[in-house]
Amino acid sequence: MIAAHGGKLISRVLSTDKSRRLLENAREMQTLEVSDDTLLDMANIATGAFSPLEGFMGQQDLIDVLASNSLQDGTIWTLPVVLPSPQKPLARPGEDVILTDGEGRPKGLLHLEEVFAHNQEETAQAVFGTTDLLHPGVKKMAEEGSHLMSGKIELIKMPRPIAPGWEMTPLQTREAFRKNGWQTITGFQTRNVPHRAHEYLQKVALEITDGILLHPLVGWKKSGDYSPSAIMRGYQTLIRHYYPKDRALLAALATKMRYAGPKEAIFHAIIRKNFGCTHFIIGRDHAGVGGFYRKYEAHEFVDVVGDLGIEILKLKGPYYCKRCESIATEKTCPHPEDAHLSISGTQVRAMLAAKEKLPKEFMRPEVSEELSHEDLL
Repeated sequence: MIAAHGGKLISRVLSTDKSRRLLENAREMQTLEVSDDTLLDMANIATGAFSPLEGFMGQQDLIDVLASNSLQDGTIWTLPVVLPSPQKPLARPGEDVILTDGEGRPKGLLHLEEVFAHNQEETAQAVFGTTDLLHPGVKKMAEEGSHLMSGKIELIKMPRPIAPGWEMTPLQTREAFRKNGWQTITGFQTRNVPHRAHEYLQKVALEITDGILLHPLVGWKKSGDYSPSAIMRGYQTLIRHYYPKDRALLAALATKMRYAGPKEAIFHAIIRKNFGCTHFIIGRDHAGVGGFYRKYEAHEFVDVVGDLGIEILKLKGPYYCKRCESIATEKTCPHPEDAHLSISGTQVRAMLAAKEKLPKEFMRPEVSEELSHEDLL
């Protein structure tokens, strides 16, 4: 089985006994209510999905990630994983803080190490390549404030699931791969209901690896994206009708979309490495939004960051060719563009929002019949 990023799968989940003892003393400790996004980040740190992180990043790690796409120790890492803080510190470094959900329920423990400020515009430019507030990631970062807290965490209780029954930890997917006898596994990231271009990419991967982890992201997304329920229904239907039963594993990844394009593509690859994948697909506009990134810019960035320890499949963007009468790419189809029907998540979502019937060339009828315009956020 492939090693986790950084060499070790992190576990920061408290045992039941330790959680109980901690909660007995929680009333005497400082508490901080955090967002659902932060709770998901904490859970992903604790279960090893964000290995080698053991907590929220400190100032020097943040500086290094923004400047050189690596942590202080040189491990490749491309996106901040930080904890927004009140401007007035509620605790001092060296103290512990209970992190709670919106209803005041303890979810985690922060061993506070630093409280610091960062320049949000400089951070946004480094992460997203823009400071334009029309970019959903920039806008969300601006709303979170400029003050941050850092330190190792311990998870008391998992957040409420977004896709009940479908969320798995890295330990669970790795065990599933072992049981299936898979030595090579391709990870597939999506925030969309599966269309024919997705299916093409996934089946290319199945030609070269033992299995595929279909791993839709079900955390926060911008308005107009698909609901978690729609995504999971779509994939269940696609697998039931069009995939070998013993070669595809469906699981939900509960984390927010950052819409950071190339940098998020690498982040997504690292996460799937931690889940046990040996290969990862990066497509035409991975984690892109609104034309902020160039076509295949994420492919170029793979070569910039260097060896991730997981094989990246840089696959071209599929389309339906009327002359080929099949899904194809620029590497396999010789026909001119007037024979091509472009297939993209943006296009499919727009048709669904307009209550238009989705052509079978865009999406399997069994999948499209599961959807309605109400499945959009």
